Formats: sequence, C-alpha cells, structure tokens
Amino acid sequence: MNDPTSPPRYEIRARHTRSTVTVYQAYRPSIGLPAARDGRFPPAWKRDRMTWIKPSFLWMMYRCGWGTKEGQETVLAVEITREGFGWALENAALSHYVRGVHPDRATWQRGLRHSPARVQWDPERDLHLAPLPHRSLQLGLSGEAARRYADEWLVSVTDVTPLAHEIHGLLRAGESGRAAALLPEEQPLPGLRAPLPVKAS
Repeated sequence: MNDPTSPPRYEIRARHTRSTVTVYQAYRPSIGLPAARDGRFPPAWKRDRMTWIKPSFLWMMYRCGWGTKEGQETVLAVEITREGFGWALENAALSHYVRGVHPDRATWQRGLRHSPARVQWDPERDLHLAPLPHRSLQLGLSGEAARRYADEWLVSVTDVTPLAHEIHGLLRAGESGRAAALLPEEQPLPGLRAPLPVKAS
C-alpha cells in the first residue's frame, strides 16, 4: 500500500520561481569556475555534446560524490528559464525503450533520433544518498536543446561546491539535522510534464 504522505513515483521537483528553474551539473574546475565567474559556459564547453541537467540537488550529490569525484569537482547551480525547461520536456523522448509505452523498439529509436532532449527517471536520493522509492528526473540535452540551454535559457550560474562540502562535512560529523537545513528547497513544478516509463492511465 502506498504511503499517502510520500511523493508520487514520477514527479518533476525543483527549486523554481515563476520564471526560472534551477538545475545542477558538475564539471572539472577548468569549465565550472569560468562558468560561475562569467555566468555562461566557456569555449571549452562543447555545444555538440549531450549534457545532462538534474533538478535534484541530492541526486547531483550522489552522482558527483559531494564534489569529490575526478572531473566533477565544481558543482554548479544553473538557473534557466522555465520556458526553456518546458520546451526541452515537450521535445524530449525517453532515454530507453519501454514495452507497452512504445509501439516497438524501432519506433522508439526513430523518436529518440529526432528528439533534441531525452528523459531518464532514476531513484531519488535521501540525505545519505540512499535510493528512495520515488524517482528523480534527469534531462539530457543535445543539438538544438544544448545550444538553446547555453545561449538562450541561461539566467545565472552559481558555484555551490562550498555548500556541497559544508553539507557533506556536517553529515560526516553526525550533524544530519543541520545538514538537512542547508538543502535547497525543491517543490513540484505544476503545469510541466515529461515522458513517463509507464502507460498513461
């Protein structure tokens, strides 16, 4: 039986305002530090590569090990336009084939080839980075979506590595309550939908 107090299994949650959504990425310092300093990605950031954005701070911490993994030492909070985020969702395909959702694998592959964005749902993480029953959205951007992300949707770029290290330090010291109080507040994003790996009811 589902716990009525738990979040829905598939729900887009993020730190957001009326006009913006905050997502997280982690880069090596040679890319992350100039991006935070200048508020835009440096020339070394390749617009022709797939880039994954994550609205969940804790999922980003799971992925980058609180900013300790090689090549992911600089954690960025990237504020983008809500309109841009919505466009990416509207033009996204699921990153993997799901029987019953897609007519067949070939149809899914065709859709994926023509989609500039892709959606992946992974287990959300708790403060100690253990998996939770509900899912966290990841959004992969390529082609037109990656270019729009870098050149049109960007509102601000903030280096949140110190925050990641502070929360991690508190956890290691057994101060879970103080660590939790520092987490960015993430709320459901009404009005925005993403492809789901389940049949619509």
